[in-house]
Amino acid sequence: MQEIWHTGIVTRLVDETPNTRRFWIRVPELESFNFKPGQFVTLDLPIHEKKNKRWRSYSIASHPDGTNEFELVIVLLEGGVGSTYLFNEIKEGSTLQLRGPLGVFTLPENMEKDLFLICTGTGIAPFRSMVQHIHLHQLPHPEIHLIFGCRYEEDLLYAEEMRQLEAQLPGFHYLPTLSRQQDWSGHKGYVHNIYEEILAGEKKPANFYLCGWKAMIDEAKQRITAMGYDRKDIHQELYG
Repeated sequence: MQEIWHTGIVTRLVDETPNTRRFWIRVPELESFNFKPGQFVTLDLPIHEKKNKRWRSYSIASHPDGTNEFELVIVLLEGGVGSTYLFNEIKEGSTLQLRGPLGVFTLPENMEKDLFLICTGTGIAPFRSMVQHIHLHQLPHPEIHLIFGCRYEEDLLYAEEMRQLEAQLPGFHYLPTLSRQQDWSGHKGYVHNIYEEILAGEKKPANFYLCGWKAMIDEAKQRITAMGYDRKDIHQELYG
């Protein structure tokens, strides 16, 4: 199968938190950029001679809306060659080579089990896409728990949007938890305590979607299977 690369134009940039930036990208050669919520694109950045050293993949943060534009949210990693290039060199009007959509980290065909969307940092991107899609299309859904772990309140991506969504979408629970902030009235600590607490009373059938850094995903898989869930109930998208 031939790889199809497209040229995307950056139409807008917004700094969302002190170290993350939102990138809106339009693909002029396509009438609409169609993807499933949860999928990602791969960018080919001019940072190395070798192809595979130039490629960086990012989950799509926006929901499919029939246009040829989509959004990525990217964190500036210390010493990260790809993100440093994107933050320093890319301006509105810049072009990016991309392919996609790719990936199978997508919503289940029938949403009968409760959904636990567990993420850290920019790992919220695919879940924002999924939840907005469910809301927009009024898809029948069970309880949805979006458990989002960050260090400080300033790191919470899309916080206002998620709070609004919680008010509008029945059965959707937005559960941010901060590991380092003292003056915070919400959940404190790591994501794991929250889903364990919710399921402590009653082990309901559930699908677990994990997105973020390897350490969080490994620990979550361990804890979820220890609660008696099957590996098939766990879906993951690894960052970094």
